[in-house]
Amino acid sequence: MSITVVGGGLAAASAVEELRAQGYDGDVTLFGAEAHPPYHRPPLSKAVLLGEKEPESAIVHDAGWYAEQRVDLRLGEEVLELDLAGGALATSTGTHAFDRLLLATGAEPRRLPAADSAARVAYLRTLDDSRALRAALVEGGRVVIVGAGWIGLEVAAAAVSAGCTVTVVESASLPLLRVVGARVAQIFADLHRAHGVDLRFDAQIDQVTATAYSGVRLTLGDGSVLEGDLLVVGVGVEPRVGLAERAGLTVDNGVLTDPTLRTSDPRVWAAGDVANHQHPVLGRRIRVEHWDTAIEQGKAAARNLLGAGEEYQRLPYFFTDQYDLGMEYVGSVGPDGFDEVVLRGDPGETFAAFWMRGGRILAGMHVNDWDAIDPIRALVGETVDTGKLGDEAVDLTELAGTR
Repeated sequence: MSITVVGGGLAAASAVEELRAQGYDGDVTLFGAEAHPPYHRPPLSKAVLLGEKEPESAIVHDAGWYAEQRVDLRLGEEVLELDLAGGALATSTGTHAFDRLLLATGAEPRRLPAADSAARVAYLRTLDDSRALRAALVEGGRVVIVGAGWIGLEVAAAAVSAGCTVTVVESASLPLLRVVGARVAQIFADLHRAHGVDLRFDAQIDQVTATAYSGVRLTLGDGSVLEGDLLVVGVGVEPRVGLAERAGLTVDNGVLTDPTLRTSDPRVWAAGDVANHQHPVLGRRIRVEHWDTAIEQGKAAARNLLGAGEEYQRLPYFFTDQYDLGMEYVGSVGPDGFDEVVLRGDPGETFAAFWMRGGRILAGMHVNDWDAIDPIRALVGETVDTGKLGDEAVDLTELAGTR
């Protein structure tokens, strides 16, 4: 049996590593469209962008590791078409046969069409993007960021650290509003304002033009004008489903999979940003664009490629670092939303937050309390006394153990 992995990101790297860890000694081929071996993406908007680490530090394994593990690593070779009936794929260099296939094609940034003609516009997704953006963040520079999501806010923090003047333009009334709700979103807004970031909320972009000195000018819906030396667009990503769709796989906001990450074709699995997974614990479909999911789904898919048939049950997890704020979040609020947010601790320093519906914890996070993530994870999904949950005198570990 031969196994082929399409995609050069973290899910792909995790999958081939797990295949060998499980004792599989057959043929493994990994196709990656980029020239780099698979790498971690979180450092691209954190340590690498801040200049604390070199871009190469994000690479999972160097090319030598793949050679040692007898993985045929095809870098810079994009898969163009899949022939599922024939068990083959086509690249720019020819065709390749497979018995079982993992799709880990990831996602790509949503574009801001109004900005495509401007001179200095940056998107942050790849290792090369991070390297170029890091070089562009210079002391005294004026940076305008469109989008106050996780990427936009992390870039804002890095730009401030580099000595830039930063303006963030967001269509919602607060950053991260759809993710964390108004109460916690206000904490992030206050954090960035305290570091000098100019936050423009409820803003609509009417026009983006280049200036005479190769900068950018944004005209907003209220008539105000912003100018900068660099425009960074962070308005989310879209799953890369073109290959799967052309091959006839079932696609809807990602490649649809069952709880074992298997697609509509019995020989094909999907993992990472591109997988729209039927989650057996949440009881609904979910597509997750975070580091932890890429790692763990890659491993689970590898085991299932070998016949394990296990359901992927891990809850979504992500983290962020902005200035001196470090946060970890676990769970998923879902499309029905939440009806209560419980905070414990000082929102200005160390605290935890829980998103609830009907007394049941849907998701939880901590800020700068690194011992809290395990009891938070244990509490997600449980129905608890909200009074005790918000009481710092009640230990979270104790609460998790007596639910």
